[in-house]
Amino acid sequence: MKIAPARIAAYEILSKIETEKAFSSALLPIYEEKLDAKDRALCHELTLGVLRKQIRLDRIIEKLSNGKKIDAAIRIILRIALYQLIYLDKIPAHAAINDAVNLTRKAKKTSAKSFVNAILRRFEREPVKLEFADETEKISVEHSFPRWLIEKWIVQFGIEETEKLAAASNETPELNYRLTAKTSAAVKESLQRETIENEKNYLRELADAGKIYFQDAASQMVAETVNLQPHESYLDVCCAPASKFSMVNYLAGEPRKLFVGGDLYAHRLKTAQKTCERVGARNYQLIQYDAEVNLPFAEESFDVVLLDAPCSGTGTIRHNPEIRYFLDEKDFAELHDKQLKILTNASKMTKPGGKIVYSTCSLEREENEAVCTKFAAENLDIAQIKPELSERFLTAENFARTFPQKDRMDGFFIAVFEKKHQF
Repeated sequence: MKIAPARIAAYEILSKIETEKAFSSALLPIYEEKLDAKDRALCHELTLGVLRKQIRLDRIIEKLSNGKKIDAAIRIILRIALYQLIYLDKIPAHAAINDAVNLTRKAKKTSAKSFVNAILRRFEREPVKLEFADETEKISVEHSFPRWLIEKWIVQFGIEETEKLAAASNETPELNYRLTAKTSAAVKESLQRETIENEKNYLRELADAGKIYFQDAASQMVAETVNLQPHESYLDVCCAPASKFSMVNYLAGEPRKLFVGGDLYAHRLKTAQKTCERVGARNYQLIQYDAEVNLPFAEESFDVVLLDAPCSGTGTIRHNPEIRYFLDEKDFAELHDKQLKILTNASKMTKPGGKIVYSTCSLEREENEAVCTKFAAENLDIAQIKPELSERFLTAENFARTFPQKDRMDGFFIAVFEKKHQF
């Protein structure tokens, strides 16, 4: 019973995502490290592809099985096989089907082997045509987003923009990177060439060595908005995994005053520490605390404070397709309350005349405009100011937003506040 290692890995990753709410971005590097280049590419494609098409694949399975209740492991095996049959022309059908049957045995579901084979053979014989009750259901199923989330987006953005957003959120994002303190003149010169031999492999080698850092363009915009000056003190309230923290550190240069990052969990701070070490960040401190309760600093200690708040992450579904399945409608109200608490605590750390940058990688107004409007109304010593970014990203309310379907980058929100001097 020989099964392609890529399919075994994809099955195990998808199983952990479904049963443990694990993230593909954390699991893929662990599994892919043990695979050769060909299997690594297939594992990556199968894992992310199935996640991006999961609801559509399940609708097809439902029709092929006449609505029969299916074991969770068998459903994952069928998703992987159908994804190959529908979307991967270069994969022979017999290879996808045989490995699905063998995976069923490996998963200790031997009694379901004939069922899996029958479902997949039936799909080969009888292409499935899906039908939809309305346009909302069509968008939900075709782009594999929960209906409630599509309905929510339609209210916010309109139906046409929602379909574009859902489609763009399933696209493979471009590989964006930035320079680091370890980027030498020779590396900079090599990156300026119009063509780089084996570009992706070369870039990954540079990233592994800390000579560049992979970071979405919208995330980079947050660090650029901070615009920390060498003489200013800085606090990144929720700094892990230190993408923005290390970028602000790099952009600010030296000399600098107090430069601090914090987070709730020790393991997240370990990740932040590793990031900082890899990219050569300097003169910084990392501290563990609960920012919802209080921050362990004297009030008015920092010139600039960044709160990249814990959020739903709906703007990063291109990178983390499973997020859509982890969310619940009630999450947004809970996140709103948490974000407002942390933002209020963060503002107390800011000196008069100092700046507060609030950002999320969420598309939802509850986590963005609603948080900022309430914060400004409850804190009369705070004034909202316009982010220093291109006009194309600014909204009528003087916030900044990016969208996958418009900007070819993740969906981010940025607000900037200034603490007034008291006379």
